[in-house]
Amino acid sequence: MNTRQPHPISVAGSVAGSVAGDDLDDYQRIAAAIAFLRAHRVEQPDLAAVAQHLHLSESHVQRLFTRWAGISPKRFLQYLTLEYAKSKIAETENLLDLSLEAGLSSPGRLHDLFVSLEAMSPGEYKAGGAGLEIVYGIHPTRFGRALVAMTPRGLCNLLFLDGLDAAESAGEAELRRLWPNAALRHDPTATQTVGDRLLNPLDNPKPISLWVKGTNFQIQVWRSLLQLPPGSLATYRQIAQHLGRPTASRAVGNAIGSNPVALLIPCHRVIRESGELGGYRWGLSRKSALLSWEASQTDSEAGLTQQDPQPPTANLPC
Repeated sequence: MNTRQPHPISVAGSVAGSVAGDDLDDYQRIAAAIAFLRAHRVEQPDLAAVAQHLHLSESHVQRLFTRWAGISPKRFLQYLTLEYAKSKIAETENLLDLSLEAGLSSPGRLHDLFVSLEAMSPGEYKAGGAGLEIVYGIHPTRFGRALVAMTPRGLCNLLFLDGLDAAESAGEAELRRLWPNAALRHDPTATQTVGDRLLNPLDNPKPISLWVKGTNFQIQVWRSLLQLPPGSLATYRQIAQHLGRPTASRAVGNAIGSNPVALLIPCHRVIRESGELGGYRWGLSRKSALLSWEASQTDSEAGLTQQDPQPPTANLPC
């Protein structure tokens, strides 16, 4: 068995600083595997090629995926296919139609049962955080390190961190850019409850209040995203239609790209109509990992992991 261990590779491709937790170490390797598969999908690399790229044995890679996602790498990678993505888009269109018919476009429905979103007033937005104290901490998550920032009125930012040891200071610099007039205080104990939820986002549905700044349109888009359950996929056009703005797909994309709270406002669940991922502020390998992991977990809850995800004829990377 090849015992050589690679350096943890971040989604951005740089060597990451060490972070406690097997789940996070697993994610770094899985992110590297997904990036490799996406770069070489024309050649259709098999499990042996992925293992060689990671400098691990094939059995180690098999165990890695099973420990992190609960399923084999072959089944896990089926969730990355265009065919699977298109099938989930069709399901989500029905879900959004039903949501609209039932009057569920207002906050307080579906995921808002666990994540409530409040928008700051125009005056508070303009003040740039004046008179506001923001506490923040860096926490491991199943998808990499994240900076969690909270105010007395709710969580205001969740930012994934990639890269070298400067990531923490870079995270604080980003907070300072977003909130130039606020008082920032590093206090991981104050953000630990959110950090705990991020390690197992589907197993720990404790209510979380968000307090965010954005334009009226951005707030509408972010609230629509809260209606997308784990494992579902929507397109930019579907979100625009859901908002009654069928020609605003580009504006929807811009609002999604401005999402200040990664993961909890699930902008990763919006992709192109072709089934391609589209863009993602935190890297396409992370978006692939998020979507595939959510699909594997929700299918597991539905008792579907004993059979291949549909469609069964998908062309598999390995």
